[in-house]
Amino acid sequence: MSTHHQDKATFLERLIFNNRPAVIVICLLVSIFLFWQALQVRPSTSFEKMIPLQHPFIQKMIEHRNDLANLGNTVRISVEAVDGDIFTKEYMETLRQIHDEVFYISGVDRSGLKSLWSPSVRWTEVTEEGFAGGEVIPQTYDGSPASLEDLRNNVLKSGQIGRLVANNFKSSIIDVPLLESYPDPNDQGKLMKLDYRQFSHELEEKIRDKYQAQNPNVKVHIVGFAKKVGDLIDGLIMVVMFFGIAFLITLVLLYWFTWCIRSTIAVLSTTLVAVIWQLGLMHTVGFGLDPYSMLVPFLIFAIGISHGVQKINGIALQSSDADNALTAARRTFRQLFLPGMIAILADAVGFITLLIIDIGVIRELAIGASIGVAVIVFTNLILLPVAISYVGISKKAIERSKKDAVREHPFWRLLSNFAHPVVAPISVVIALIAFGGGLWYSQNLKIGDLDQGAPELRPDSRYNQDNNFIINNYSTSSDVLVVMVKTAAEGCSTHETLAPVDELMWKMENTPGVQSAISMVTVSKQVIKGMNEGNLKWETLSRNQDVLNNSISRAEGLYNSDCSLAPVLVFLNDHKAETLTRVVTAVQEFAETHDKDGLQFLLAAGNAGIEAATNEVIAQAELTILILVYICVAIMCLITFRSIAATLCIVLPLVLTSVLGNALMAWLGIGVKVATLPVIALGVGIGVDYGIYIYSRLESFLRAGLPLQEAYYQTLRSTGKAVLFTGLCLAIGVATWMFSAIKFQADMGLMLTFMLLWNMFGALWLLPALARFLIKPEKLAGKVGGSLLAH
Repeated sequence: MSTHHQDKATFLERLIFNNRPAVIVICLLVSIFLFWQALQVRPSTSFEKMIPLQHPFIQKMIEHRNDLANLGNTVRISVEAVDGDIFTKEYMETLRQIHDEVFYISGVDRSGLKSLWSPSVRWTEVTEEGFAGGEVIPQTYDGSPASLEDLRNNVLKSGQIGRLVANNFKSSIIDVPLLESYPDPNDQGKLMKLDYRQFSHELEEKIRDKYQAQNPNVKVHIVGFAKKVGDLIDGLIMVVMFFGIAFLITLVLLYWFTWCIRSTIAVLSTTLVAVIWQLGLMHTVGFGLDPYSMLVPFLIFAIGISHGVQKINGIALQSSDADNALTAARRTFRQLFLPGMIAILADAVGFITLLIIDIGVIRELAIGASIGVAVIVFTNLILLPVAISYVGISKKAIERSKKDAVREHPFWRLLSNFAHPVVAPISVVIALIAFGGGLWYSQNLKIGDLDQGAPELRPDSRYNQDNNFIINNYSTSSDVLVVMVKTAAEGCSTHETLAPVDELMWKMENTPGVQSAISMVTVSKQVIKGMNEGNLKWETLSRNQDVLNNSISRAEGLYNSDCSLAPVLVFLNDHKAETLTRVVTAVQEFAETHDKDGLQFLLAAGNAGIEAATNEVIAQAELTILILVYICVAIMCLITFRSIAATLCIVLPLVLTSVLGNALMAWLGIGVKVATLPVIALGVGIGVDYGIYIYSRLESFLRAGLPLQEAYYQTLRSTGKAVLFTGLCLAIGVATWMFSAIKFQADMGLMLTFMLLWNMFGALWLLPALARFLIKPEKLAGKVGGSLLAH
């Protein structure tokens, strides 16, 4: 390089380019180590990572976890008799074998396992001599017609119809409570964490596949959090295929953009290195890949390609009048390192704001994405220019770049009209109308799930078909909200406690969306009626304490050991956002008027209670995160360009994209939840890159004294091509997600595609229109300082 160029070189540039072999060797050694670490990354998640542990509902659930038997992480296996009913020797034998098989699967809480074959499932009846009862399947059962008839009678007297036994007697359920961690069979002193994917596979192989093949008259249906997560992880293994498709699409488009195979391979290689580093570092700090953080490698690849394209575009332009590839690479590094660094910092800050959400999977996603964009500084801002300084750019690409530098570009000339004094006001008016319309329609945006079953999966998925079967055949759905009634010790059986509980149950059963409710009151009334010859007039709560004590003695599992906590189980039609809000509000209103010293109605346990808590956390964090993201991005732009006007030009198009994105979610019926909230923040983080690159070049041409429209035309010639290409390339790659079997991944793909395209379009269309009103070119002309990006 000439002395002139050496004088302008920064310390960082001299440090990197004067020690290129060392940079290559260090990156190679780090890549080998982190590649080895990345190979050890496994899909993993846990029940506690998916819930907001600091929410009052969850705190109360954890506080009373030992008193709430089988109301947490549970799987339900429904065994259906395809022809006939459950009262056949073959069916009952198959059910027994399945019960025994499930008992020995690792992670099952064996003490709480329940089916018709469980000794704890009993029947009770009133006779002339008093109460009679016993196990639903007695020790004398032998499969004979007489014992099967006794079984039918026992089931009818057990109160399990609609709960463990279907209303039409064609299926029965095995309730399978799970342990988050359990003793290692090979080392009792060591605890093992529940592997959801392995557990799901064992259910498929040892239960569904085995027994459906063994008995064609049996069909197995499985629902529950662990099964849903297992199916999600299996579906997300297809991410590798989508990543491969995105890689090939990017390869083709990059070559079409550069006409240079060397620079294409260089960009893709350094971006893949960034993905490997991110995965390796995630494993190094102890994180795995859960269903939600699996999109992070895609994001890192997308952001890396975005910055890589800018570098290659810059080096191609500089190669036109540079002596060699090293000179072109150094000039490009000097020109684009700072705007690239600012864009990456803006990305990272945007991702870090997700840490305020108290949900483990979102926090891990935020940390993983932040690590990934930090890695891009080394791979795409440093390693890529160094690599290109060795391999160079093909003569064909350089000749093409030279021709582009001197010829007129009709397309860019047309787009430069966005900065025209007549077109700019029209663009701003259109943007304001779109903003107002989007803001109005986004009022329909809901928090939480909007569909039955598992909205993360397709409606026709096997899990959702199984869930529909259980909803249609049982009175107690898999969506359970548990209200914890807390009293002083031995206080849960008093009339002063049971009477308000009875009122709460009546209120719940008359709340839309509720199927039924049960508690110790349900058992108490049944027993009191039985003690009075089954007379329906006596199906009420007695004020005699001895009668009450006797009546609740059979309510096993519906109060704790010292009778200080009694759960009310509210079975819901679904866990849609509106249903949960309606039910939670009803309980809270009841608690406000009935809570007193020694009696509290506490929310909430059960999967519906957890879902309600998650929805509240998302609702509280949604606006906060968006505001924080924009504040952080605005501060970064303000520090960089030292101009409020410049900051507005970059940030306002992003705001429009966010508003239109919310409106799109409302229109498509996509709720704001754990899966979709990160996309809103990530879309802003990725989108700011376009605006920063465009404005930094526009400002340099304005400082050279060019009028706004001409300056914008020159900006489009130099940077606009890279921005347009990047937006289209990334959108096409992410759009492949829309074909995923996992619905939430398809939703993410749709939203990210929309946000990538709109952020690109906003930067190309709205930024120059805003600049027409906010930027004063005459004040910038001839100025050298004022911006950190001025060179």
